[in-house]
Amino acid sequence: MEELLRRYKPITLGQMKSVKLMNRTDTKFVTNTSKLCQLLEMAQQEYYVQDIDGQRNPDYDTTYLDTKTFDMYTQHQYGHANRQKIRFRTYCTSNLQFMEVKTKNNHGRTRKNRMEVLDMNLNETTKRLFLQQNLRYAVDSLQPVLNNHFNRITLVNKGMTERLTIDTGLKFCNLTNGRHLDMGPLVVIELKRDGLVHSPILHMLRQLRIQPHGFSKYCMGSALTASEQLPVNRFKCKLIEINKLIKQ
Repeated sequence: MEELLRRYKPITLGQMKSVKLMNRTDTKFVTNTSKLCQLLEMAQQEYYVQDIDGQRNPDYDTTYLDTKTFDMYTQHQYGHANRQKIRFRTYCTSNLQFMEVKTKNNHGRTRKNRMEVLDMNLNETTKRLFLQQNLRYAVDSLQPVLNNHFNRITLVNKGMTERLTIDTGLKFCNLTNGRHLDMGPLVVIELKRDGLVHSPILHMLRQLRIQPHGFSKYCMGSALTASEQLPVNRFKCKLIEINKLIKQ
């Protein structure tokens, strides 16, 4: 895969700021590394790859929080459209860390609010104020529940109208029961594009029979590592499909 990525022309973080997706739609796909290598081979003439100090597949580390009664997980499990997630995300290459609150509304739009932080201590005044302004749940009800680690490739089409994030090497650690899970060859792709503009990658994904597939790292990681503790009925079909991809 590294050899394939070296064939791409690079794009810097500064250049990526010009990719303004004013009418953005987000679509996720799930596949495996074998299909991903085929996709990267097909896409190299149409896309740039994000390059940060020579890194084209950097590490990310994320810790998700939820209430002690797992309200945020439950909202997603029961299909409530208006829901939230909170996480601490670390960009391992730059060692930058952010606390992020993602809010999805009834129209399927997601808003992300974030602040740069040095640690996950929620007793700090600035963090508490941020959460009181952006999160519907009481700060004192929160606990760390799931950690995940992955590598991320970011592609940008040459028309500068879309971004494609490709996550590989997913590993989960459930912080409530200590269970670890390596997702092996599983790949999660997210296409963020201007809804009015043609996407070169969609045709390639169809050719490879890679279908749209919702995948929340928090919910899937929790369901896979704590099925005895949490309801998973709504995710059963997705979990079966994921297990098939891992075994291919």
